[in-house]
Amino acid sequence: MVATNPATPTVTPSVTAPAAAGIATASTGKTTIDDGVISKVAGIATRSVPGVYAVGGGVSRAIGAIRDAMNQTDRSQGVTVEVGEREVAVDITIVAEYPASLQKVADDVRAAVYTAIEDIVGMDVAEVNVTINDVHIPGEDDVAPADDTTKVARVQ
Repeated sequence: MVATNPATPTVTPSVTAPAAAGIATASTGKTTIDDGVISKVAGIATRSVPGVYAVGGGVSRAIGAIRDAMNQTDRSQGVTVEVGEREVAVDITIVAEYPASLQKVADDVRAAVYTAIEDIVGMDVAEVNVTINDVHIPGEDDVAPADDTTKVARVQ
């Protein structure tokens, strides 16, 4: 008869988390993160970047406006991810604010998405492709403050 130590697990871990802050951890089982979760993380990171006015193309922004009106905001709007076993590739479409440097905004989006996915999701990022499909120019289409008295009435 072979004696076994009850404190020693007999199941070999299939996923071992890396040591963080000097604490070694191991788990038994597999963690699956849905593609939609990764898209949402990338979308939230993108929206946090100064110079990003909106995320998504024209149609997705129109649908997003309807969802916002119904209090069902889609944080992954304008974000497409391709997820492999260990890596993620991300495509993002944005509208930049004028007069922000478009290259700087794209670089900042790329950096924010890399950091968010690697820190929050724990996967490597193969690439982040940023498409700037429009520039928002502050002007007539913006809503004026309620106390703005300089506006001329169009209808009398």
